[in-house]
Amino acid sequence: MANQSSPSPIYCVSFNQDNSGFAISWKNSFKIFDSTTGRLCYERAAGAFVIVEMLYSSDLLAIVGAGEQASLSPRRLCLFKTTTGSPLRELNFLTSILAVRMNKKRLVVVLLEKTFVYDLNTLVMLDTIDTVPNPKGLCAFSPCLEACYLAVPASVTKGSVLVYNVMDLQSHSEIDAHRSPLAAIALSSNGMYIATASEQGTLIRVHLVSEATKSFSFRRGTYPSTIYSLSFGPSTELPDILVATSSSGSIHAFSLRLAINQRSKRSTSFLGSVLPDSVSDALDPAHHHVLHNAVSSGIRSYAVVRKIDKLEGSSSPSQFTSLRATVSVITYNGYFQEYTLSINNKNESSWTLEREFNLLSITTTR
Repeated sequence: MANQSSPSPIYCVSFNQDNSGFAISWKNSFKIFDSTTGRLCYERAAGAFVIVEMLYSSDLLAIVGAGEQASLSPRRLCLFKTTTGSPLRELNFLTSILAVRMNKKRLVVVLLEKTFVYDLNTLVMLDTIDTVPNPKGLCAFSPCLEACYLAVPASVTKGSVLVYNVMDLQSHSEIDAHRSPLAAIALSSNGMYIATASEQGTLIRVHLVSEATKSFSFRRGTYPSTIYSLSFGPSTELPDILVATSSSGSIHAFSLRLAINQRSKRSTSFLGSVLPDSVSDALDPAHHHVLHNAVSSGIRSYAVVRKIDKLEGSSSPSQFTSLRATVSVITYNGYFQEYTLSINNKNESSWTLEREFNLLSITTTR
C-alpha cells in the first residue's frame, strides 16, 4: 500500500449521481475522473475550489471557489461547461456556499442557515428552506425523480433529520435518529432509505423514508469515532450493503439484506419477542464486515459502492445471496483505492485491494 501519512492536500471530493465518475479539487486545479478506468477525463488549472459537483457524466459542473483569489468567491456558484471551458450561469449569495447537489431537474444550494431549491433548467428559485445552523453543510440528496428527497440536520443538540421532497417542494418528515448531533447522512439512490451517524460514531441507523421509522441499527464500534462518509449500494429496492469510513482508518460494510433475514427469523423466537429490533440488530456482529487500516488513522476518506454482482441464489429478500461489491475509496491526501468485498451465502467475507494510485500524480487526460 502506498504511503498515506502526508497532510491533506485535497479541498473536496465528490462522486456523480451514479458513481460512474468523480471529481477532486486541490490547491490550484480540479480534476474529473472515470471511476471504472481511473482515466483523467478533464482538468482545469484555475485556482482552488471547495465544491465541484458533477451532473452524471454530462459536461455540466457546479463549482464554488475557495476564496483564495477574488475571482473565486465562496459565495458564488458557477455552472460550468467542460466542453467550452466557460461559465454558463452564476448565482451569488450573501454567505458562503457549503454544499451543492443536483439532478436532472433540481439544483440545491446549502448555506449556513438556509437551503435554496432551483429549477436546474431555468434557474428559477422554487423554494427557500430555513434550517438550523449547519456549518459543515451536512446534507444528503437522492437523485431519483420519483422519490427525490433532500435531508438536512433538524437540530443542533440531537441527531434529528429534516427530510424534504424536492420535487413536490414540501417537508416530508422529521426523523429523530440519534441523541447526539449528526455527523453523516446518506440517502439511497432510489430515495427509499436514509442512513445516519451521530458525532459519537458508534451506531449507524437506517430508516425507511416513506414511514420515517427506524428500520435497522448497526454497531460500528465501541469507542467514539468520526464517521467521514456513508454510502448505500445501488439498488431499485433495498440496497444489499451500506458502507462507512471513519477516522479509525477502517472501512465498514453492513449487510442490510442479511438484517432482514435475521429479523424475520428472530420474530418467531422468544428472544425476538423480548428484545426490540433496534437493540438486537445493534448487538449482532454478523451484519458487519470491516477492513481495518485501509487508510491511515485520521486521514479523511470517502467511499462508495459502485457495483453489486449477485453470484448465486435467490434475489428474494427472504434468502441471503452471495454477492461481490466493488467499493471505491478516495482519501483526502490524494489516493484512489478500489476493493472487492465478497460475501458468500454463509456470510463469510473477504476484502481484496484491486488497484490503488495517486490522483495528484496524474497530470494529462488519456
